[in-house]
Amino acid sequence: MSALDALRLAATALLGRRWRSVLSLVGLSIGVTAVVLLTALGAGAQDFVERQFRSLGTDVLAIVPGKVETSGALPGFGGVPNDLTLADAAALRDRVAGVRSAAPLVIGNDTVASGARSRQVVVIGATAEYRGVREFELRAGTFLPEGEWARGKPVVVLGSKLARELFPDRAAVGARVRVGAWRLRVVGTIASQGVHFGIDMDQVVFVPTSMALRMFDRSSLNRVALRVLPGADADRVSDAVTELLVERHSEEDFTITTPDAIMETTGRIVGMLSLAVAGIAAISMVVAGIGIMNVMLVSVSERTAEIGLLKAVGAAPRQILGVFLAEALALSFAGGAIGIGAGLLGARVLAALYPAIAGDPPAWALAASFALALFVGTLFGVLPARRAVQLDPVAALAKR
Repeated sequence: MSALDALRLAATALLGRRWRSVLSLVGLSIGVTAVVLLTALGAGAQDFVERQFRSLGTDVLAIVPGKVETSGALPGFGGVPNDLTLADAAALRDRVAGVRSAAPLVIGNDTVASGARSRQVVVIGATAEYRGVREFELRAGTFLPEGEWARGKPVVVLGSKLARELFPDRAAVGARVRVGAWRLRVVGTIASQGVHFGIDMDQVVFVPTSMALRMFDRSSLNRVALRVLPGADADRVSDAVTELLVERHSEEDFTITTPDAIMETTGRIVGMLSLAVAGIAAISMVVAGIGIMNVMLVSVSERTAEIGLLKAVGAAPRQILGVFLAEALALSFAGGAIGIGAGLLGARVLAALYPAIAGDPPAWALAASFALALFVGTLFGVLPARRAVQLDPVAALAKR
């Protein structure tokens, strides 16, 4: 019996039991589809996080109060021995070599209103230097005025969408708004920036840092953002920042982070989660493989006489083994191919529905899921195939 004859026998057996074969295909293809979709989501999530940090600039350092390594808390939340102050930010700007610009930031929530229109927004206390750190464009007017950080003028800059909502029929620049209990003059609006780290930057309010400290009755900054000079070594700048703040605070009660470091850590976490979830999805492929084994076992029991006849006419055990393995491989190949096709289609649908986080499945995921489908089919096809080979031809023919 040639290899072509074995393939014909396998095809005839599968087509003769269409529904049984289709159900096995469905189980395996669902597992492959799940692996492809989940790895696509993982790749999209990782790319989304990296885009968010790249938008901040790869040459930006962030100093936040609180030492993560010793307190175990998140940066900026509790357990802070010393405040991170405007004076600290000014010292970093003036005394650390390699710093291009420094922006002391305070972040809170309050109500902004104009006439009868009002809404709850994120309020960011910043300085004129913040624009040099983030390098965003203005839509109209100017950004926060330069000058002494401790003397904040009663001015405000609005996000583009917020400006349109508060002033739908006239220009926002020059108008007055209320931010909490404070009445401020609008000096500018920023161009659309989209969402960054869950904050819609088109609906934020910028006020001078010193004014934000008074608004929220705070003495400490949320963070200081530093942009290093082109060509400067960010690690050396970070070391100099540490040395200066330790000198001022008498202890290392702050944390310095960089986008590259956070992207590396986040990438590892997202990658591990993607692999774990894909591994869980791969379990369904094992379950589908058991289904293939059941199909093949039933096929062996139903075709006992046929197996006996093959042995009687001189078919070698390896040829009979090949027939049943070919059936299992055919189911596995078809299930893997259908699953990959469905997964790619599903990834396209997710990309259309959720363009921010959906991505393309990595090539390794496609190859691994298809290889795993073939492996599972072969593995669970071996036992029924061996059972077929071990049948006694005389006993098998007697069952005709």
